[in-house]
Amino acid sequence: MNYRQKKLSRRELIKYIVLGATIPYVWGDAYKAEAAKASKALMKYQDKPNGSEKCSNCIQFIPGDTSDANGECKVVAGSISPQGWCTAFSPKS
Repeated sequence: MNYRQKKLSRRELIKYIVLGATIPYVWGDAYKAEAAKASKALMKYQDKPNGSEKCSNCIQFIPGDTSDANGECKVVAGSISPQGWCTAFSPKS
């Protein structure tokens, strides 16, 4: 191989620059979403319901695989029990 065959074309160079510039944004979105959530302590999360208010009846709750499995919350970080409750509770309409 001579020097000309090893040389990058402008098109390849631009492709690598664009790819290298977008990777941090793609990876960073997952970390930003989790960092934007509040802690359980801040939201006064508890694993038991507050009267008839419980996470499984909240619009913020993302259910797990089964109805009894822990899920996630759009507001609170970490694993959330369907029987739990926090100050961000907002009933489903």
